[in-house]
Amino acid sequence: MDAAKEKITELQGFKLHVIETEKYKTNTFVWKMKAPLTNDDVTKRALLPQVLQSSSAKYTSTPALRSYLDELYGATLFVDLAKKGEYHIMSFSLEIANEKFLSDSTPLLKKGFELLAEILTNPNISGNGFDQKTVEKEKRTLKSRIHSVFDDKMRYSNVRLLEEMCKGEPYALQVNGVSADVDEITPENLYEYFKRAFQEDEMDLYVIGDVNEAEVKKLAGELLQFEGRTPKKVNTKGITKRAEVNEIKEEQDVKQGKLNIGYRTNIVYGDPDYFDLQVFNGIFGGFSHSKLFINVREKASLAYYAASRLESHKGLMMVMSGIDLKNYDQAVSIIHEQMEAMRNGDYTDEEIAQTKAVIQNQMLETLDTPRGLQEVLYHNVIAKTAINLEAWLTEMQKTTKEDIMAVAKKIDLDTIYFLTGTEAGD
Repeated sequence: MDAAKEKITELQGFKLHVIETEKYKTNTFVWKMKAPLTNDDVTKRALLPQVLQSSSAKYTSTPALRSYLDELYGATLFVDLAKKGEYHIMSFSLEIANEKFLSDSTPLLKKGFELLAEILTNPNISGNGFDQKTVEKEKRTLKSRIHSVFDDKMRYSNVRLLEEMCKGEPYALQVNGVSADVDEITPENLYEYFKRAFQEDEMDLYVIGDVNEAEVKKLAGELLQFEGRTPKKVNTKGITKRAEVNEIKEEQDVKQGKLNIGYRTNIVYGDPDYFDLQVFNGIFGGFSHSKLFINVREKASLAYYAASRLESHKGLMMVMSGIDLKNYDQAVSIIHEQMEAMRNGDYTDEEIAQTKAVIQNQMLETLDTPRGLQEVLYHNVIAKTAINLEAWLTEMQKTTKEDIMAVAKKIDLDTIYFLTGTEAGD
């Protein structure tokens, strides 16, 4: 863990995070851009990283760019989108060999920085907009990505749960935007948005590997310079508890029902009881030894799968299960019983110890990869906190049964969503 000491420097328009470690034979760059989720921008933000990684002013086609990556000893470049709380985050990741491990002395760290700067600041422009062919190709891909959610009923039901549960809140927006809005995007208005994002977004660069901090700072300062900014914050207004549970049943031609239940945990990353919530979720539904898995799937044979996961920056917990259409009432009832058991402390010291061990192993596995390490560290940027990696493990170990029960009592049932078939035992 000591090897992963994060050194943060404020540079021109962005923060540089250097993690010097001898653990990897590659150097990893991850460029993050964070802005509030909004209806007006979400679709453009979903398209922008795809357009930027397709080509640039110097590498004017995808094959030309990919061919250059091959020249850099098979470097990899990819982009990603995420929702964290009410923020929409674009990520650009570049992984490149460390020249220390090569027989020739190609300055790969410098070349990596130059390529990242090329992708981010020197796009493939034609007139007042991005290259039209690139934009049209990526628009088609984005539309099919948005539509693919409908075909994956597990993902679809989770999206629908969040749309119903968070109606009127930015978090209801899908990470890939809105299909109907894709057509409105032009090379010109996307280019305008590109300039605005680089002026307004909160931007962070992570460099992870066997590197020299001074050299990384020098290269980052020379090659990446942006205007100073005060990043926009999300207005996190308190959510009032529902007077009654929101219950939604949606019919489609499906053979297996998808039961998704949404809870408000009223706890977010950085809160004193956040680590207690992690242990709570591990016992409740996070793992194969959890109550949901054992009682809903194994004992009652009601579900094909049953699990829970947390959204740490929005304070949500989602239960997901696949059940026979006729088993809705029984499955809901057993899930409610498991929550009641959590509130009553109906679990052993062995279960608590086992859960902590699994969380610890999972955490250590995540920290084993550069991108996993970066994702864990980035929680601090979103939550404006400074939880170090040791705290993840030591704080969680302190959790007691009383702490878990206290967390359980804070959790409110909000929405039950059931995707059911047309012949669901009327």
